[in-house]
Amino acid sequence: MTLQSLPAPRSLTAVSADGTPIHVEVYGPEDAPAVVLSHGWTCSIAFWAEQIRALAADHRVIAYDQRGHGRSPAPAATGSTGYSTTALADDLEAVLAATLGPGERAVLAGHSMGGMTMMAAAGRPGFRQHAAAVLLCSTGPSRLTAEATVVPLRPGGLRTRLTKAVLGAKAPLGPVTALSRRSSSTPRWARVRRPSGSRPAPGSCTPARAAPATAGRGCWPDSTSGPG
Repeated sequence: MTLQSLPAPRSLTAVSADGTPIHVEVYGPEDAPAVVLSHGWTCSIAFWAEQIRALAADHRVIAYDQRGHGRSPAPAATGSTGYSTTALADDLEAVLAATLGPGERAVLAGHSMGGMTMMAAAGRPGFRQHAAAVLLCSTGPSRLTAEATVVPLRPGGLRTRLTKAVLGAKAPLGPVTALSRRSSSTPRWARVRRPSGSRPAPGSCTPARAAPATAGRGCWPDSTSGPG
């Protein structure tokens, strides 16, 4: 599934707080419930092609290219806030303001860096007035291992180190079955469908702006990789 196979979107540009233009595409009925999608590092709107296809029949799907990704240009070398989480949260606020009416609420989904974007924006009034619910995919805050309660010990350095070891382990968490054994021993890239002849590295993506001929390939998500 590629963006080219979807109905033509309504495109617009949201301008972030530091002046960076953010490319936005809107799919589906204008008066339908809204869903906002924020992709991960080195991906683009194309990452969400399957979700857009499934949701756009009866939802207004709003997807945007993060700064420096897809059709959104890189921030200016001077006078901008770069790629900080503050800048990413500014971008999301700008997208929400440009696509949603006052007080209009939407379900927001963020993958990897997109999830970090939403966590960075979570305390802002411009985000809270529009967020009906938030879905965070393959992401986590910087203090995740320090605050997680996976290991039943008091907070501290020992619990943090043990939590990192548990969350990073290759052993399946939960009942050991034939399926979980196979899943834990098979690399993620070997279990996703990919174009003939290609073999992407785990968690790697094909940025849409890097090569127009491959703009529809999007991203190969891997929940075990870092920000993606």
